[in-house]
Amino acid sequence: MLRRALRLRLGPCLSGRGLGTYRGGSTLDWDGKVSKIKKKFQSIFPGGAWSPLYDTSHLPPERSDVVIVGGGVLGLSVAYWLKRLEKQQGAIQVLVVERDHTYARASTVLSVGGIRQQFSLPENVQLSLFSAEFLRNINEYLAVVDDPPLDLQFNPSGYLLLASEEGAAIMERNVKMQRQEGAKVCLMSPEQLQKKFPWINTEGVALASYGLENEGWFDPWCLLQGLRRKLQSMGVLFCQGEVTRFISSSSHMETASGEQVTLKRIHEVHVKMDHSQEFQPVECAIVVNAAGAWSGQIAELAGVGTGPPGTMQGTKLPVEPRKRYVYLWHCPQGPGLEAPLVADPSGAYFRREGLGNSYLGSCSPTEEEPDPGNLEVDYDFFQEKVWPRLAQRVPAFETLKVRSAWAGYYDYNTFDQNGVVGPHPLVINMYFATGFSGHGLQQAPAVGRAVAEMMLEGHFQTINLSPFLFGRFYFGEKAQEHCIL
Repeated sequence: MLRRALRLRLGPCLSGRGLGTYRGGSTLDWDGKVSKIKKKFQSIFPGGAWSPLYDTSHLPPERSDVVIVGGGVLGLSVAYWLKRLEKQQGAIQVLVVERDHTYARASTVLSVGGIRQQFSLPENVQLSLFSAEFLRNINEYLAVVDDPPLDLQFNPSGYLLLASEEGAAIMERNVKMQRQEGAKVCLMSPEQLQKKFPWINTEGVALASYGLENEGWFDPWCLLQGLRRKLQSMGVLFCQGEVTRFISSSSHMETASGEQVTLKRIHEVHVKMDHSQEFQPVECAIVVNAAGAWSGQIAELAGVGTGPPGTMQGTKLPVEPRKRYVYLWHCPQGPGLEAPLVADPSGAYFRREGLGNSYLGSCSPTEEEPDPGNLEVDYDFFQEKVWPRLAQRVPAFETLKVRSAWAGYYDYNTFDQNGVVGPHPLVINMYFATGFSGHGLQQAPAVGRAVAEMMLEGHFQTINLSPFLFGRFYFGEKAQEHCIL
């Protein structure tokens, strides 16, 4: 797919780009030209200091084979696997555009860093199994010569999911499927649960499932920085800016049923520079939408969902930002070092944080969604919705004291709370890696590989993620994931 797309790239670059842009394929070419110009100036004006009229080092290149919108772990993972799987080193130029270089509002670093295989869909189990292998052997994948090894601080304490009488049969089916896919998960009765974890109040618990291997939590910031470091060593380019426009061409065709459809191909991405009205056009062959909570807006910029309702052209990417709180509390009488990540039937969850009797957790709102326009924390939500559920399940938490809190975003898929992977049917060179509704971080290594396979070979090779393709939104075929925390 990528090779075919590369043949369709635009010809010579457009003229009249404006002050401060440069021609050529890389910054190295430009630096060489600057060096020659500088020498000429110095020969004319001996002894005089010289400095360029305008610094263009902050600008993206004029051309890139692939532009990835979003520099979180999903976007970086796609970039990594494109470079790892390319047939010839340096054959594919990749540009990653991220608007927040501090990652202060990024979902990646604001998550609780969990990984589990306890899902209701086999595809999600498979994704997380590979990701667990990737994380456990992180330095085999992301090592950089002469740089220190990565330490993700992976804590394999497992996930403990609790089910009420109503959810027990569903949990049994899920665990059976998880085992068939290779996950090490066991079922526990309330009596077994009480014996292994005596700090749990088993009232209202009919069944529990416990991850024995490859489940726990890790440091998301370390993974993010490890990916960035590796990508820089592989020649991937980074740009701080915001994608504001796509330039595309259209062609028309008729389907087998006689419906007229319009196919679009993106040729150019406009990147607005940070703190500036300036933008830089970047010609490209493929765009990857890995913009997380904001990927719905990026899709709309490309014309996705702007057609008549009820048509493929009018089908939107149903991904929107949902604000979620995480609270950190201290409780000396709490469960202790052996505590797994516990998910209660009420929706509340918690895990240990560090070695000093601290814990973090929360629950998703079941009534009104909080305003996603800011990342302010609602402490009343903890007092009214989270704490009562925690204290009911773990009586020791009656005496907890909240120390801090933060908020982050889910890239929430309102259709079926599952990922969107692969190409758009009509915007034929836009690919998706988004919509995972809270489990994108843990599945990023496997998702990046799947998207790269689709781009390079035209189909999924290692894990068949066809149920996650965009077309399901038009056909109404849900790939519903029920185990969302």
